[in-house]
Amino acid sequence: MDIAAMPRGGFDASWLDRRLQTDRPEYLDRDDIDDRIKRQVIWSLEWMGRILHDHERLAALALPLVADIPEPVILELGAGHGALSRAVLATHPTARVTVTDIDPVSVSHIRAGDLGAHPRAVVRRADATAIDAPDRAYDLALFALSFHHLPPVQAARVLTEGTRVADKLVVCDLRRPPAALHLLRLASMLPFVFLPFAHDGLISSMRAYSPSAFRSLAVHSGPGIAVEFSRLGRNQVVVASRVR
Repeated sequence: MDIAAMPRGGFDASWLDRRLQTDRPEYLDRDDIDDRIKRQVIWSLEWMGRILHDHERLAALALPLVADIPEPVILELGAGHGALSRAVLATHPTARVTVTDIDPVSVSHIRAGDLGAHPRAVVRRADATAIDAPDRAYDLALFALSFHHLPPVQAARVLTEGTRVADKLVVCDLRRPPAALHLLRLASMLPFVFLPFAHDGLISSMRAYSPSAFRSLAVHSGPGIAVEFSRLGRNQVVVASRVR
């Protein structure tokens, strides 16, 4: 099957689920949007993450995967504001983190902040679909709340690259609910789409991948890539690993 044509709900998605998706880009994906609007969206995401303790909870879920490594080397992809890397560094006293994003403006903001001066952090620009690092350079890779930005072919590349450069790749992203519930969620968001954060949130929900879609992406990513699923609040957590 053609992975590029895969619905966000997977090849077995229902008629309704296939219509509850969009190729429309979020503000964060567009070059014609003022940087101030993008920063507003990123600030809103960071604020919500702080209120709901998303970053600390994800760090607590992911770090046991490297519990037997004294000084784990961790890569964060699509860091955005760097809050997850901060949580990892605060939670694990010896972890070393490489904080990356494809957007040079985001990288500049992260580098100018506390992470840029942190002794156990390195901040740099990186493309999650083509990571400039040797095989197994990291013990763990993290990709939080950005996976839905990618169309299926690029999403599959992230699974390929993430499991190449790290022993495990943890992807945390919006959970795609059953179609009827998804329709209700989207309807509740529509009155607020004039707000940049709500605008991007609506599109994010429509672009989120289901477990079925993740399984198809893993198959397309290469032989021996396995995915395991868990839930973290409103989000879905996928741990991808490769049989070595």
